[in-house]
Amino acid sequence: MQHIHVQPTPLRLSLASRAHSSTLQRNTTHCNILQHTATHCNTMQYAATQCNTMQHNATHCNTLQHTATHCNALQHTATHCKTLQHTAIHCNALHKITPHCNTLQHVAAHCNTLHRTEILCNTLHHAATHWNALQHIATHCNTLQHTGTQYDTLQHTAAHCNTLQHAAARCNALQHTATRCNTLQRTAKHC
Repeated sequence: MQHIHVQPTPLRLSLASRAHSSTLQRNTTHCNILQHTATHCNTMQYAATQCNTMQHNATHCNTLQHTATHCNALQHTATHCKTLQHTAIHCNALHKITPHCNTLQHVAAHCNTLHRTEILCNTLHHAATHWNALQHIATHCNTLQHTGTQYDTLQHTAAHCNTLQHAAARCNALQHTATRCNTLQRTAKHC
């Protein structure tokens, strides 16, 4: 038997090629859909795993939060207890020192009275010193006034003395003139 080799015609090639191409295209699309579905499935599976992890974490977090709240309540109670204990100790200490405090309060009141007395005494002392200074100034002022009066008297006396001296000088001049006049009179008689 002999094999007859038939040459494919361009029309046959074209139809076969189109059919093959169409099949390939469908297969590729289908493959892409499957691949996309697989990817989506993987994503969903990953999301579900993450969601389970987050849910577990949330439950754990809620437990921790509850524990923390309980712990805070206990810590607050402990702090309050320590405050009360400290207050009790402080109260006992105050109770013990109350009599001593009363004595100190009495001493403080007495001290305040003494302090007020001291201030008053200092004020009076200052006033007395000021009074002595004013008295000294008044005495000095009287002395100066007396000196001024004496000065006025001396000045008046000096002025009077100057007047008398001037009068004496005039008198001497007149006496000298009179003497000359007498001399001239005597001389005139002799002439």
